[in-house]
Amino acid sequence: MRGVSPAHDALVALIPRLRRYARMLCADAAAADDLVQDTLERACTRLAQWRPGSDLAAWAFTIMHNLFVSETRRPRYRLETAQELAAEAGEGTDAAPDPAAGWADALDLERALRALPQAQRQVLLLVAFEDMSYEQVAAVVDVPTGTVMSRLSRARARLRELLEPAGDSRPAGPRLRLMK
Repeated sequence: MRGVSPAHDALVALIPRLRRYARMLCADAAAADDLVQDTLERACTRLAQWRPGSDLAAWAFTIMHNLFVSETRRPRYRLETAQELAAEAGEGTDAAPDPAAGWADALDLERALRALPQAQRQVLLLVAFEDMSYEQVAAVVDVPTGTVMSRLSRARARLRELLEPAGDSRPAGPRLRLMK
């Protein structure tokens, strides 16, 4: 069934990309689904504000970014995130460490991405996984293009560090093909 307008159809086509980005931003699938739903609701109710001919994807990702930032500024979210991170790190638990969890955990891309600072992770995800240009990302996160490039460079370097096995004597180089 087709939507009410081509813009609505284009928004529907963006749902998989929005979900993928939300899943990497949020700690769990339910929060990601809520973020996507809130993004689509806001985009649909404000579709008249979108300028035809401009980038609808960048507009929708900007809405998602702003909703996510607003949500993370709430004290409840920060407390839950701190508790989740502590639980992931094993702090405050009496459980014995898993012997199989050595460098195998360091190779887990999702975990490495979540270890990045939020600003770096957002830029990396938009460039590497959503194939957005630096200019589009700058518009989404509302920073200058140079800041996008700087955050991306730091994110890639940190990701390489996190994914390198301990004691790897090979020269540091791009091991993960996330670059454009």
